Amino acid sequence: MASRRWSGIVVSLLVVAVIFAACAKQPATMSPAAASAPAPVAESVRADSTAEAPQGAGPTGGAPRQPSGTTATPAPPAGGPVAAARPAPSEFAAVPDVKDIFFDFDKYDVRPTDAKILDANAAWLKTNANMLVLIEGHCDERGTNEYNLALGERRAKAAMNYLVSQGVQASRITIISYGEERPVCTERTEACWAKNRRAHFLVKPR
Repeated sequence: MASRRWSGIVVSLLVVAVIFAACAKQPATMSPAAASAPAPVAESVRADSTAEAPQGAGPTGGAPRQPSGTTATPAPPAGGPVAAARPAPSEFAAVPDVKDIFFDFDKYDVRPTDAKILDANAAWLKTNANMLVLIEGHCDERGTNEYNLALGERRAKAAMNYLVSQGVQASRITIISYGEERPVCTERTEACWAKNRRAHFLVKPR
């Protein structure tokens, strides 16, 4: 009786040992529910962040992107300083010490004789550092209004650039073009037209 009982216990122990060994060798498996679970939210956000923004929107879908080569203009701060207004031509007046220069037909180069006049103008302006200067560009009547306005501006700029090269601060100079609108002579002759092809100088205190 005792030997049979021990034999049954040993057999039972062997069966249990075989079962545990078999369970240890089986691979872990996922439940069907776990296998069909969606991807974590963090992965979805990371994938979406690399997508192109809609046309005209920024990388985060916010403010529109600026085209290449341009810069956004910031809004002026509330209560901030206001840019100084351009001086009005009516505030300036001619003075005998600052003389006009003249140009060849359809030209805006400063001629050697007129360079000497500009040298004297620059010397006066440097001596009178409290004065601002307005340079008007003028043309004769030949040519279109648009062409003469552009030519008058080039003449005024040429005079300004010469004065700056002689040490006059550019911040003291304002230029304006009247084209053919303000002739000093109205006869249709070359002598009269030559008087209209000019840069006219006006000054005022700061």
